[in-house]
Amino acid sequence: MDQKNEQSNNENNENCERPLLAYKNDKFLDTPDARSLRILSEYLYPLSHFRREKVQDTIVFFGSARTAEIGPNAGYYNDARELARRITVWSNNLENPGRRFVVCSGGGPGIMEAANRGAHDAGGKTVGLNIGLPFEQRPNPFISPELCFEFHYFFMRKFWFAYLAKALVVFPGGFGTLDELMEILTLVQTQKLLKKMVVILYGSEFWKEILNFDALVRHGMIAESDLALFNFADDVDSAFHLLETGLTKYYLEPDRETPAIAKSRV
Repeated sequence: MDQKNEQSNNENNENCERPLLAYKNDKFLDTPDARSLRILSEYLYPLSHFRREKVQDTIVFFGSARTAEIGPNAGYYNDARELARRITVWSNNLENPGRRFVVCSGGGPGIMEAANRGAHDAGGKTVGLNIGLPFEQRPNPFISPELCFEFHYFFMRKFWFAYLAKALVVFPGGFGTLDELMEILTLVQTQKLLKKMVVILYGSEFWKEILNFDALVRHGMIAESDLALFNFADDVDSAFHLLETGLTKYYLEPDRETPAIAKSRV
């Protein structure tokens, strides 16, 4: 009887494989029960890279993925590239142990590519916050490899757009660009971003046709003072001047009356 029991136990031990550690179990990590872990990873993974690369803050470029280097809107592509190049040259010459005002985009083609390309032209680091989509969106080749990220969750991608940004340059775009612009303006208006944000809408003719801000004031939907949350620019020189002036005033040579810059609540 004892021999049979011992044989049975040996057979059970041979058939029982050692289970995977939970954090190495891909099948589990892809379940609804592990969603919170996936969300947390999209916070911690970029955070670790930003710390390692000493990226203190960013300048975010938004705009259409459909704007190509050659075509009817090529001017916007070339302007985004040149503006990103100039701001990166300026940033690289700042006396600071960390990397300041690093150009950041959504990581895809179009205006996003142009921004990353311009920073790359200047020999600077540049961030790409890519989002996994069934079409159109693939990381462009000009992103610094160590700062190229892929997101599943739109809200975690938006968090990283907002959290490090000190300035936002918005070129003409569609639904995605409008969504990102309005989200940042809402955060600034409601003071959920406890920091000064330089917001530039590039291409005044386009933006004034697409968004009638004056009508929002006239109908009492926003305050007239809300129009001061952003500026228009129509050429690289004007946009660069707005960025340089605003970032210098708020972050490099803050006025005595300006309170200490608080961290974002986002």
